[in-house]
Amino acid sequence: MELSPKPRLLVVDDDRKLASLIRDYLTPMGYEVEMRHTGPDGLAAALADPYVAVILDVMMPGMDGFAVLRELRKTSDVPVLMLTALGEEADRIVGLEIGADDYLPKTFSSRELLARLRAVIRRSASRSIPTDLPRELAAGSLRLCEETHTVVLDDHPLDLTALEFAILASLLKSKGRVKSRERLIEEVSDRRFDVFDRSIDVHVSSLRKKLGDDAKNPRFIKTIRGVGYSLHEPSDHDLPTE
Repeated sequence: MELSPKPRLLVVDDDRKLASLIRDYLTPMGYEVEMRHTGPDGLAAALADPYVAVILDVMMPGMDGFAVLRELRKTSDVPVLMLTALGEEADRIVGLEIGADDYLPKTFSSRELLARLRAVIRRSASRSIPTDLPRELAAGSLRLCEETHTVVLDDHPLDLTALEFAILASLLKSKGRVKSRERLIEEVSDRRFDVFDRSIDVHVSSLRKKLGDDAKNPRFIKTIRGVGYSLHEPSDHDLPTE
């Protein structure tokens, strides 16, 4: 009986000691961990071979993690968990906006690393599981198909991250109703968000930009101050809270 191959991870970090510690912790957990220590080497590896996830450091000389992620997202949707310096909120926001699936401060514990890693891999895997019946959700010229994981607006396909897709699907399923931030976070994320964690708002903001929503007069997603968000048809007005 052949054993199933171990899921392969790529760690891209110029801190060789930290990269080795991550490898030494995750290998007994059933992962095959490869390491690269420069941005160009990490990008080349991520594009050349299949990995279940990439753990990517932000601060690297020459080509930093943001540049690697931008290039990677042009052709790959591999889950990316970014490592950021403690307290660098700007790093986390930029990473989320350009396609990171999650972030982790470099003061992380081994258990938190494993939990976050499993969460981004699980979300990615769930997108590829076929459903028995295709389901298309729509609002005006906006159409989302969960089976094919595609979004089309005005007959033009949109390139969304995994969380942006999940947020849009959740709002479309509750079209015409207000969805609280807490409920939205619960539905689209496998990890708990701290009460002060505003990253869900960053994802919504990025999604709005891709939908072409004007902040003052949004076409699709409205902010209900103090409550959450709602997605509506242009003619919708009265929004019962969910």
